[in-house]
Amino acid sequence: MKNSFITVLLSLFLFCLGCSENIQEKGSKKYLAEINNWHSKRTENLKKENGWLNLVGLFWLEQGENTFGTNAKNKMIFPADRGSDFMGKLILLDSIVTLEPNENVDIKVNGKNAEQMILKDDMSGSPDIMEFGSLKWFIIKRGEKIGVRLRDLNAPLLAQFKGIERFPINSDWRIEAEFIPYNPPKKLLIPTVIGTIEEELSPGAVKFVKDGKDYKFDLQDAGKQYFAVFADLTSGKETYGGGRFLYIDKPDSTGKFFVDFNKTYNPPCVFTKYATCPLPTKDNYLKLEITAGEKNFGEGH
Repeated sequence: MKNSFITVLLSLFLFCLGCSENIQEKGSKKYLAEINNWHSKRTENLKKENGWLNLVGLFWLEQGENTFGTNAKNKMIFPADRGSDFMGKLILLDSIVTLEPNENVDIKVNGKNAEQMILKDDMSGSPDIMEFGSLKWFIIKRGEKIGVRLRDLNAPLLAQFKGIERFPINSDWRIEAEFIPYNPPKKLLIPTVIGTIEEELSPGAVKFVKDGKDYKFDLQDAGKQYFAVFADLTSGKETYGGGRFLYIDKPDSTGKFFVDFNKTYNPPCVFTKYATCPLPTKDNYLKLEITAGEKNFGEGH
């Protein structure tokens, strides 16, 4: 009799435990699958060659010669076991960067043996990619600053990465919203973690209601979607203190417009100190605890 009673209690406990786990996530099977699939693609993209997990260096160029290699005497010091002592130099004159590889160093540019050449930066849409062994690097331009972004396709973080913790999926955070257009577009002065200011034009804001209160933040145009950098009351606690990223689909054919915070994700700076992330503008700080989307990861900036 006693054993039967214990068995019943244990069964009830396990049943209730299962209930509590189910309560953690809210939404139809189709919706839960959609968000999980979105997140899986997101994490897989982080691991790709152009993802954020393989960054191992960011060097801002000075006018004139900028030598690079593994030797500490270089201006740009590459990882010790990935290159050779003195690999070449990047010469910056005004905003033009010229590569001069050293002799007998097997550097390639866009898959071909490197020669002295002027390099296209990432603002061109197709930067010239230099490579040596598992290293790849290219020129980036951020405002008036010109630098080198260095990747290691065998970076330790790639092997260590086990995914990103998230808040439980909750369809209550997929909220029907209103698009508030700006006519003319609003000028945004967006600060970055490297101290620069980026100027963007906002086509409008998203306005939504949560728990009876109105909230609004500015959007940037991203083609078929809008993009936003925002912060909320979880920022600096459960989520990254430098803000959160979110893409929002533009209004559908019926004019309906939804903001889905379950698709909120971390800026690149969460994963690496070699990124140049934008920060939220003052109008994009929300006095709301948004317990949806990705949580913080590691130390970042």
